[in-house]
Amino acid sequence: MSTQPSRQLETFDNPTPERDYTIRMRIPEFTCLCPKTGQPDFATLHLEYVPETTCVELKSLKLYIWSFRDEGAFHEAVTNQMLSDLVAATAPRFMRLRAEFWVRGGIDTTVIAEHRASGWQAPSRVELP
Repeated sequence: MSTQPSRQLETFDNPTPERDYTIRMRIPEFTCLCPKTGQPDFATLHLEYVPETTCVELKSLKLYIWSFRDEGAFHEAVTNQMLSDLVAATAPRFMRLRAEFWVRGGIDTTVIAEHRASGWQAPSRVELP
């Protein structure tokens, strides 16, 4: 295989840094292992962010997500780790990661973690008729 999982997140310059805009990604194939049983856990990740000077490069994000496949992790810990790594790589104005884990033992779990840059204010929402 020509590619391997990697924790290295690559970025590229934000093409429009003067404007607040939102990038949304749906990542439906996240897997890690339950740290108690070793059984696989599956989740759909929803990443949304307002970039500052850089954006995350998609292939590196795919390889990063893949790197968790054989690791044991509690849902709360892995969601917050991913957010911290993404914030460290991109330094966004705002970032939210929502991880929707599939049902296990009759319980599904959703973990939402957010980062807001100091001093950044979300623009007011515009509702059109």
